[in-house]
Amino acid sequence: MSLAGKPSPQRPPVASWIVFEVALDRDPDHDVPNINRSVPAVLFIPLPFVIALFLLPRFVALLRQQEGGNRPFLALIGLCIAQSLAAGLRWGYDVEAMRFVLPVLAGGLPPLVLASFQSLIHRDRAQVPGLNATPPLVILALVLLAPGLIDGALVVIFVGYAMILLRLAYAGPDGLDEARLDGAAGAHKALLIAAGALCVSASFDIVVLLAFEWSQGKNVPMIVSNANLLGILLVGLTATVAARARVPSLPSEETEEDFATAERDRDVLARIDRLLADQKLFRDDTLTLGRLARRAGVPARQISGAINRLAGKNVSQYINDFRITEACRLLRETDMPVTSAMLESGFQTKSNFNREFRRVTAQSPATWRAENRSPPRE
Repeated sequence: MSLAGKPSPQRPPVASWIVFEVALDRDPDHDVPNINRSVPAVLFIPLPFVIALFLLPRFVALLRQQEGGNRPFLALIGLCIAQSLAAGLRWGYDVEAMRFVLPVLAGGLPPLVLASFQSLIHRDRAQVPGLNATPPLVILALVLLAPGLIDGALVVIFVGYAMILLRLAYAGPDGLDEARLDGAAGAHKALLIAAGALCVSASFDIVVLLAFEWSQGKNVPMIVSNANLLGILLVGLTATVAARARVPSLPSEETEEDFATAERDRDVLARIDRLLADQKLFRDDTLTLGRLARRAGVPARQISGAINRLAGKNVSQYINDFRITEACRLLRETDMPVTSAMLESGFQTKSNFNREFRRVTAQSPATWRAENRSPPRE
């Protein structure tokens, strides 16, 4: 949201601020403490600053991971923080210079969202040449040459990129073939939410345009400083969730073979089963569909299709079935704690392990162990 070229509305109402009151007892004549009079000292913090502070720990945590594959998501969260700070300065402290900075930052947000989620897709299907560099350059040109067109251009950019994100999401979690298998479902949900957040931001741009037409911009500060922050917050949070599914960049393993003819689904599934059973590939907690495809020498799309048609599951569920089988063996035959069995079988988080364990066995790990524990040897 920009409003470049528009008349500057009044400062946002108190609902756009976090208010801190400190009771000071002062004598109005001598400026000394007076127990008979209380004058509140009020400290105002613009709400956009609070959003920036909320996202900052997530930015730092992602930065400490030092994984090259997370750079797009790191840049996206950083941009959300910068946009929140700029909005706070513009609408909280009337810094006029921010009216020229905000539209450029806003124009860079949708391309960076797309680039971030493209990092979860194999390169040969992810790239949209030249698309991601164009919007911020267009907005910069409009700031300099035609400020009145900025808001309309931002609506088109946000809606256009939302449609592209929804197209990426159409393939389902398996389409994110460079995401960790246990994080692909969460990353797919984050992709859908990010697309929705862009649509929300575009809708508020339209509301702002109508507000200027109908009420000369009286309600614009409230809309800009409060409602549009919802889009920034959602994008920042979805970037945090999706970044966890990104694995570090590793050296190439085996190149993907170009099959001249389509293999039958049974042959593909048999090859995958041999990899998982013989090489225990399911124990790799950074396993992705793309990596599995390279190891098997089978296109990722063929693996996903074979599993969907023959097993009636997605790839993540199919791999997790192997992991749960291994976890059950460890729980039955060893004394290792449940958490150790979870990690040994390839799971990273307790929540995902417990959810998948219940899906397969309809019991919790502890209950299953109590009922299926091998009798002690004499």
